[in-house]
Amino acid sequence: TPIPVLTVQTAPYEDQRPTGGGGLRRPTALFESQRNYLPNFVQSLLSSISMQPAHVCIFLCQRICSIPGLYLSCTCMPICVCFYALIFKNLIGRLVIGQNGILSTPAVSCIIRKIKAAGGIILTASHSPGGPGGEFGVKFEVANGGPAPDMVSEKIYQISKTLEEYAICPDLRIDLSRIGRQEFDLENKFKPFRVEIVDSVEIYLNLLRSIFDFNAIRNLLTGPNQIKIRIDAMNGVMGPYVRRILCDELGAPANSAINCVPLEDFGGQPPDPNLTYATALLEAMKGGEYGFGAAFDADGDRYMILGQNGFFVNASDSLAIIAANLSCIPYFCQMGVRGFGRSMPTSTALDKVAKVMKIPVYETPVGWRYFSNLMDSGRCSLCGEESFGTGSDHLREKDGLWAVLVWLSILAARKQSVEEIVRDHWAKFGRHYYCRFDYEALEPRTAYFIMRDLEALITDKSFSHQQFAVGNNIYTVERTDSFEYIDPVDGTVTKRQGLRIIFTDASRLIFRMSASSHVRATLRIYAESYEKDPSQHNKEPQAVLSPLIAIALKISQIHERTGRKGPTVIT
Repeated sequence: TPIPVLTVQTAPYEDQRPTGGGGLRRPTALFESQRNYLPNFVQSLLSSISMQPAHVCIFLCQRICSIPGLYLSCTCMPICVCFYALIFKNLIGRLVIGQNGILSTPAVSCIIRKIKAAGGIILTASHSPGGPGGEFGVKFEVANGGPAPDMVSEKIYQISKTLEEYAICPDLRIDLSRIGRQEFDLENKFKPFRVEIVDSVEIYLNLLRSIFDFNAIRNLLTGPNQIKIRIDAMNGVMGPYVRRILCDELGAPANSAINCVPLEDFGGQPPDPNLTYATALLEAMKGGEYGFGAAFDADGDRYMILGQNGFFVNASDSLAIIAANLSCIPYFCQMGVRGFGRSMPTSTALDKVAKVMKIPVYETPVGWRYFSNLMDSGRCSLCGEESFGTGSDHLREKDGLWAVLVWLSILAARKQSVEEIVRDHWAKFGRHYYCRFDYEALEPRTAYFIMRDLEALITDKSFSHQQFAVGNNIYTVERTDSFEYIDPVDGTVTKRQGLRIIFTDASRLIFRMSASSHVRATLRIYAESYEKDPSQHNKEPQAVLSPLIAIALKISQIHERTGRKGPTVIT
C-alpha cells in the first residue's frame, strides 16, 4: 500500500523574507511557538525554483537526530518527514542525505556539483548560538552549489506571503544511519521515491585530494620536522571531517582535535571562530606547544588561524597571504589564477598582492552569492571576507577546511612558522592594521536611524575634505559613499551596502548593518590603517586604530544613542 501524503492547510507569515542567499535564521523559540513556521518556509523555497520530474536534490546539513545548534523540542523524525514530503510533493524523485544527517556546508556544495543536483537545503545556525535559547537556520543552495541569488530570495518571500498549504507524509520512516539507497512507494507518480544516504566526508575528501599535495602535508604532520597542530571543531558539524581528514588521512594525532562531538547547543558557546569565542584553542596555543592552530564554525565554512604562542592571523591577512602563495597548491599551478574577490569591508591587503601579481580584484557586497557569479563566469579564482570566510572556484561556498589545508601546504613548502610567514608578508607588502567592532542586539529602529543619519552626514558636500585631529594624528577625508555594486557579469545593481569614509592616507572607516539577524540588529564598524614601514609593524591593532575609532564614535554617536559603553565583540 502506498504511503499516504497529506495536504495541510496553513496560513502565511509576513516575516519570512530571506536575509541573503535564500536563508532564514530566527530564534529557536519562534520556530517552536509559531504553527507551521518551518514547513511554510521550506514549501515557499521549493515552490520558488523550476523543477523537472526526477530531479535530484541534496538536502540537510548538520544532524537530524540531534541537530547541532538547531535544537527543537519536537522529536527529529517529524522534522525529517516534513522535509521529505515537501520535497516529494515538488517533483523531486531522488534525495541525497549525509549519513546521520551530517554534511558541512562545503560538502553540500561539493556534492551538489558532483551529482548535478537541482539544489540543496541546509539546516544550520552557522556561527550563531544554538539550543533552546539560540537560533535555528534554513539555507538554500542552488544548482551551482552556491547560495541562492537575490532574485530567488525575493521570489521565496513573495510566495511565503500567500502560501495556503503544504504536504506532509507522517508515516515515512528513513534510516539515516545506513549508507545506501532506500526506496519508498508514495502516493505519487514517482515509483519508487529514492533516498540515498551517503558517506558525509568521502566525496568532499576526494575533491580535496585532487587539489592538494597530501603527501607534503602528511610529511609536515608526521615527518622528522613535524609540527604539532591543534584543531577546534567547536562542537559543530566539522568534528567528523577533522578526524577523518586531518587525523586519519593526513596523520595528525587524534588528540590534535578537540570539541569534535557535535552538540545541539555547541556546548553553550557560539561556534564563532574568533578570539572572543575560540578561547579553548587560544589558551592551548599560548602555551607554545603547538605550531599551528585552527578553529571552525558550526557548518564548516568559516575558520581562524593561530600560530605558536597564540599569534593571531586576521582573516584579511590570511586571504592576502593565501593569494601570494597560491603556487604552493597544485590545483592553481594547473588551473591558473584569473582574478581575486573580496567583500567591501575586507581590508585592502589583497589588493596589494593583486597589484604585484597583475591580477584583477573584484570588490563586492557582503555575501558569497556575489562571488559565485564571478566564479561561474571564469573571472575569479580566489575570494574571501573579513568574517573568516575564504574559498576558491573549486566550490561555490566558502570552505574553512580548504583554507586550513592551504595554510598547511604553505607551511610545508616554505618551512617557516605561521608568524614568520605573516611577518615576511608584511615586510614585502606592508601591514594593514584592521579591526571590526560589533554592536549586537540593538533595537532595529535605533540602528536604522543611526545609519540613516550617518549617511546623510557623510554624503553631504560639506563633509568632503573635512579634517579630524585626534592626538597627534590628522585625518583628511578623501571621499565618502554608500557602497554600490554593479555585477560585471549580468549588470545587476546592488545599492546601500555600507557606508565608507576613505582618508587621504588610505585609512578607511566602514559602517554596515548586518543582515543575518531578525529580532535584533547588529551594527558593525570596520577600521583599517596601512603601514609600509616594517619598524612600525609590531604595534597592537587597537592602539593603532584608536584615533579612527574615536572619529567613528564621534560622527555616529552610537554610544549616546544606544546607551552602550562599547562593542559586544571585537575581531
